[in-house]
Formats: sequence, C-alpha cells, structure tokens
Amino acid sequence: METPVQIDFQGTDASPALRSMIEDYVAGLEERFGRITSCRVGVKAPGGHHRTGGLFEISIHLVLPGGREVKVSRTRQNDERFSDPEFAIGDAFKRARRQLQDNVRKLQGKVKESVTPPVGTVTQLNTADGFGFLETDDGREIYFHQNSVLNGSFAQLKPGTRVSFHEEVGDKGPQASTVKLLGKHGLR
Repeated sequence: METPVQIDFQGTDASPALRSMIEDYVAGLEERFGRITSCRVGVKAPGGHHRTGGLFEISIHLVLPGGREVKVSRTRQNDERFSDPEFAIGDAFKRARRQLQDNVRKLQGKVKESVTPPVGTVTQLNTADGFGFLETDDGREIYFHQNSVLNGSFAQLKPGTRVSFHEEVGDKGPQASTVKLLGKHGLR
C-alpha cells in the first residue's frame, strides 16, 4: 500500500486490538486482490442519541489503482450483533471483500453484460393466418408467428407498432422467436 492505513476512532478510545484487527483485514484484502493504493477506516461508537440503538458504525474507503474505489458505510439497523465492535468491523470488511470480488470479475470480463434485444417495427400483419413481418432498424424483414408474441398481444399489433424481439434462423430465413410490445401498446 502506498500510504499507511488511516483509522479514525470516533466516540471510543483507539484500541490497539481493534487497530491490529483492522490492519490484518486490510492486509488480507491486499494479499487476495492485489495492490490497494490507500485505505481509510472509520469506527464510530454508539452515541448518546441512540440513533442506531447502541450499534457501532464502520466505514471503509479503499482506493484502487486506476482511480477505482470501494466504499462501505451502511450499518444494518436493529441487529444487536453490531453492538460488538469486532463483529461490526468483520461485517464491514466482508462487504468490502464482496465489492472487491465484483471489481475483479468486471476487470477480468467474467461479469455478463446485459444485452438489450433488438427493436423493430411491424410492417405487415395477416390476422386471419396469425403471422406478420417486422422490419429491423437495419432494414431487414423478419417473419413472426402469433404464438411468438408475448402476453397474447398479437391482437394489439398493427403496422407501425414498435416491438423488441429475439431473432433465430427458421426454415425459410430469419424469424422472431419472441416478440414484445414496447411502450404504451408499442407505439413510439
């Protein structure tokens, strides 16, 4: 770590045992996840206001290479285990570890990005035979059957209706396997 761990005790004495515990947790995070640029930990003892019901509040702010940050600051309310500072510190570092794991997964590309289905416009309908065609935003024509329209909404479709869809290869070319109306009745 580029700078020493900063620990701020508020409303309680700077306990050597708690300080050592915090430093061990930080060292464990750094050993497992790589270099941490800086770390600031706040330990706030229950105050006279009893806003948290006599519970310790722990905040952690980690700065990682490349300007990424991990912040943990929320204490669960109505959980008496947080009246023990060691438990509260351990819980805060568990949450920090989960956030670091998520950061590492994103950097390694192991987190799936949500893919938005393509959008098209209904161009033709044959209500008697229960099928239609839609045009994709890139100008292609795709067949769909009434059974592929979600929520039984085939009767609500008309030319010009905007829909999202999932495309697959059918016997006679591209077809939409799932068609969903967009917005209020798909008009946009």
